[in-house]
Amino acid sequence: MIHPIYQVRWFRIVAPYTLRVGFDDGTEQTIDFRSILAGELFGPLRDLDLFNQVQIDPEVHTLVWPTGADLDPATLHDWPAHEPVLRELARRWEPVQA
Repeated sequence: MIHPIYQVRWFRIVAPYTLRVGFDDGTEQTIDFRSILAGELFGPLRDLDLFNQVQIDPEVHTLVWPTGADLDPATLHDWPAHEPVLRELARRWEPVQA
């Protein structure tokens, strides 16, 4: 199976918990992350100030947060295909208070 490799080139905060993300192939995705903000790693990002500290990791070219949370750039690139599975996983993660 071939795993596509993408790099995040830029992002812009467009709404609470929502980023517009640009990729090295010229495509863009608008991603609302609220549905996956649960569990030990992503739950703390419900704190909007913490969520907004998102950056692009210069080595792997994906979005990263101070909590250590990150997602594969291919997942971000194809978000509509991956979001339902991630949302379902997030429902199973133990809630964490932000």
